[in-house]
Formats: sequence, structure tokens, C-alpha cells
Amino acid sequence: MKPSGEKLPQPFSATIREERGEDGSIILVGPWRSPSNLLKGQSYADHASIHDDSTAQGLGFRGGTIEGPTHFSQFAPLLQRAFGVAWFEFGSISVNYKQASYEGEQLQARLIQSAPHYASITMVKQDGTVVLIGSAEVGGYREKSDVGQKLAASRALSEPRILAGCYPGLSAPRVVVRLDLERPSGALYPFSLVEKLKVITEPSPWYSGNAHTPWTRAILPVEMISVLCQSVADQDPFPISQPVVGLFADQEISVLDGPLYPEVDYELERQILHLSETPKTESMWIRTKIRERATSRLCAEMLLNQAFLKASSELYSPQ
Repeated sequence: MKPSGEKLPQPFSATIREERGEDGSIILVGPWRSPSNLLKGQSYADHASIHDDSTAQGLGFRGGTIEGPTHFSQFAPLLQRAFGVAWFEFGSISVNYKQASYEGEQLQARLIQSAPHYASITMVKQDGTVVLIGSAEVGGYREKSDVGQKLAASRALSEPRILAGCYPGLSAPRVVVRLDLERPSGALYPFSLVEKLKVITEPSPWYSGNAHTPWTRAILPVEMISVLCQSVADQDPFPISQPVVGLFADQEISVLDGPLYPEVDYELERQILHLSETPKTESMWIRTKIRERATSRLCAEMLLNQAFLKASSELYSPQ
């Protein structure tokens, strides 16, 4: 609860345009933004990632890609407008990444609210290219989860090569993680929370170190919940044949009892749910549960389809 008589600052300053669809739905359109790529120096298994220019270009991309959940911050003002404070406490965002985006490009977030607790979301480039599509919900419904539907419809991996040693049900040991203000999150995320907040597409006083929030403390941006989960992925005992380059294909973050906070110890439980494939990828679907270490309270979950590019593995012959 905020101190009595204190007026809280508005969480976002973004100008949002509101329209009405032909069916009466509310359409929220955010401003154009240009996200920063803080993962140019990311490395895992002793090699660079899809966010490095030369690595990405070698696989047919224009350059190092912006990591998908970076875009979640651009939706935050729209979600706060649609669902209020409740979205930070009990909200979910579920997306399918359609096209890569690159530093310097202008992107726009759009939201169509078709029910009090549900909205569809889209991000586009200035030329109309769709970067991601998905849904957002509040209140624990998750009844139309885009990623859940994609998982159910995915083609099972029948002859694994890159993921030959992995299987559904394989779990990682529990690990304690935290996001400190000044300390980078290792080789996978070589930047600190302070560095992220300097370039985040939607700055907010709710992310700062003061107590001017409904919870009397700063909260984590939703994109940083992904960092919290994935910063220790290189410790997972999942046998992945290296070298290989991976990317996020589908991702869902569900806050169950939030918000989440910086400088708090959380315990992660990570498990493989499913293995699937496309003509270009082998995929590992991972569920991560996030518990507050001090209380064992389940705060959030993340479902991630991490796809590994067959073209980047020596186990596949050139096409």
C-alpha cells in the first residue's frame, strides 16, 4: 500500500492512440520506438549468439537480432491502460515471434481488447512487417494462450540430432537467482539492470530505486523476468549438441502473484515439457517456475520454445 495522502506518479509517459474496431473493440496504438540490442556480447558454450552481427549474418539474418522479450516493455503502457495495476500482479503475455528485428528499426506495439480480461497484441515495423503476434490476459485466465495453443499443435521431434539427449520431464536442479541493480547477469546477459533501464523503450518511475509505486518498492520490467529465468540457462544439464545457435520462437510469461522485484532471491525450477521440430529447427519447450526463496511462494512462470537452427549445426548437412 502506498503511504496515506501520497500521489503516485503515472507509470508511463508514452502517448497512446485509442481507436474503435468495427466490432466495438478497443484498439490501443503505441508510439514508434527503436529498441537497443544489449546482447551483442552474449556468449554460450564458448561461441557467440544470434545477437552478434557476424554470427547472425552467417545464418542469413541482416545482423544481430533484438532479443524477443525486449519488445515486451513496449507493450507495458498499453497493458497498464487496458488492465490497470492488476496486470503487474496477475498478468500474462504470450507471443509467437514472426520476424527478427534489428537495432535502428522503428517498431510499434498495438493491442486490441476484446474482453475485460483479454487482449490480442501485435508488433509491426514501419513497412508493415509483423515482428510478433500474441495475447495478453489478466486475472489468471490464460484460456486463449497463444503459446499454449502452439505447443499443443506442434510437431513432435521424431529423430533428434541437436537434442538427442533431451526428453520431456528432464529437469534442472533448483537454482537461486536475483537481479541486482549494478551487477550484470553473466555471459548470457552481460548487462546490469541499471544499464537496461537507461535504454528501455518505456522508462518508468515504477522501475526506479524509490518507493513511489503501489507496492512501495521498485518492480522489475516484465522483459527482465525473462532475463531472470534465462540468465542461468547455461547451467542447465540439458544435453544440447554444440556448437549450435538458438533463438526464441514462442514465449509466455505469466505473473501469478506479483510483481517481481530487483534485489530479491528467487528460486527457479526448470523442466523440459516437449520436443518439437520444423524444417529449419529443433525445439525444446521449457517451463520455468519462479518462487520467492524466503517464502516458497510461486510468483510467476515462463513457457519458452527455444528453437535451435539446423543450419548452424554440423549434425545437419547443408541444404
